[in-house]
Amino acid sequence: MRRSIYACYRKIYGIIIKMYFIQIEHGVAHFHAIYGEFNAVFGIDSLEMIEGDLPGRAQLLVKE
Repeated sequence: MRRSIYACYRKIYGIIIKMYFIQIEHGVAHFHAIYGEFNAVFGIDSLEMIEGDLPGRAQLLVKE
């Protein structure tokens, strides 16, 4: 059984950043970036996009 709780961490330039605070079977430490219809997952340690389709400019803003 998976259980998770999302909390909105930050919204900047229209990009919503979300993190899991509690999740069973959680993988690599990461956060989610949502920009309109685009979604991406970034590793916390490396700030590299693990998966998703976030436009380049939005990726730069997330990494900043």
